[in-house]
Amino acid sequence: MILEMATSAGDRVVVTADDRSLTASELLDRARAAAHRFRHRSAVLYLGANHLAYPVALFGAALAGVPFIPLNYRLGEHQLARLLDRHPGALVLRPADLDALLLVEQVEGDESAPDDQDAVAVVLYTSGTTAEPKAALLRHRHLLAYVFNTQEFGSAEPDAATLVAVPPYHVAGLMNLLTNLYSGRRIVYQSAFDAPDWLATVRRERVTHALVVPTMLARIVAEVPDGATAGTPTLRSLAYGGARTPRPVVERALRAFPDTGFVNAYGLTETASSIAVLGPDDHREALVSDEPAVRDRLGSVGRALPGVEIQIRAEEDEEAAQVGRTGLVFVRGEQISGEYGGRPDALDGDGWFATRDRGRLDADGYLFIEGRADDTIIRGGENIAPAEIEDVLLTHPGIVEAAVIGLPDPEWGHRIVAVLVGEGDPDEIRAWVRDRLRSAKTPDTVVFRAELPKTDTGKLLRRTLLADLETTHA
Repeated sequence: MILEMATSAGDRVVVTADDRSLTASELLDRARAAAHRFRHRSAVLYLGANHLAYPVALFGAALAGVPFIPLNYRLGEHQLARLLDRHPGALVLRPADLDALLLVEQVEGDESAPDDQDAVAVVLYTSGTTAEPKAALLRHRHLLAYVFNTQEFGSAEPDAATLVAVPPYHVAGLMNLLTNLYSGRRIVYQSAFDAPDWLATVRRERVTHALVVPTMLARIVAEVPDGATAGTPTLRSLAYGGARTPRPVVERALRAFPDTGFVNAYGLTETASSIAVLGPDDHREALVSDEPAVRDRLGSVGRALPGVEIQIRAEEDEEAAQVGRTGLVFVRGEQISGEYGGRPDALDGDGWFATRDRGRLDADGYLFIEGRADDTIIRGGENIAPAEIEDVLLTHPGIVEAAVIGLPDPEWGHRIVAVLVGEGDPDEIRAWVRDRLRSAKTPDTVVFRAELPKTDTGKLLRRTLLADLETTHA
């Protein structure tokens, strides 16, 4: 990919960060120099934030034929040491090492890319919101399948620029780099997310495309006064994903960015990024439609991308026959990895991958995600999706964020606890849910917190919240 870019648009600026830029040719020169350093290592571990060195290290590792492994630099010292111990013989790139990668060195020998699409290109550690992080293996063929199925080489308009604020160890950070470079969009990195600076960067760099996670989107729209617009006339597309986005946040964002096309992307680390997308036309139609089924699509993650199949199963070995039936979400396609370092593969005999998400498909193929299967509350023998209750809670005018957890109960199996950020009377909030759902789905307990525990990409840390509730509300 980097060779194609340098050949077709060598003098074009392709990446910008901290007021510095690289052209395609400069990126290739530095990647080749980096590959010379990397070639005798077992892997390259990247411990920095968004930086010009990130694409240099990624493509340098590819040219050297070794895996690239971006790690969460925010982890504690003990956690990080455990991950480093898993990769003996690897070169570790820390923040102090990154500027050196931007220096061009004289190299000898052929640093052309090895032609093995089955080799491991990238190792990404999952966020571990419900279990210990797993090392997801993404081979070159998985990454290329996603890029080739979703992008056309050099198709972007000359002024196109994408603002990337998601961290480099997230699959969205990786794939945004590859897809935008392949399509010809200049990448603008924000090293650390800050909502006012994000808006200022969009205006200063004349950004046309951007990707955010839900917590980022909520903070961005909070910067726009009610009834006003964001004042970002160049922004043509704003994608959001990585975790469930509260519908009120989406609706407010649509009003704040009226001339921007919104894209909701759903995917996993193991699927090499997005597998379903709700596009701009879907957002606009859902916002103004009088048909309930069409309006409800704003709560979906859209339809399967080219090359991806989605299947809903009532059980792990049974395909759900009825449209609208909730079950386990399985996906299949060339971009799907389902491989882990040191663990058995997660693909079944026919190539299907169990996402461990619960969801349903409507008659038009729109996918609705109802939360992780591990999060399901079983009350009196009935399976209850926390997401359904959370969505109702978020329509309450006093509630900003909501998480619903099931705590063990000797009589019912689980009792429902709603943990909320905001304000209100607990009894009135319980009545709010009861009026819109039914008594079996009404929280038994309402708890207020100043904030909810989350990963830095916006995913709720249910294990942390559950442990806290088990201690305080056992």
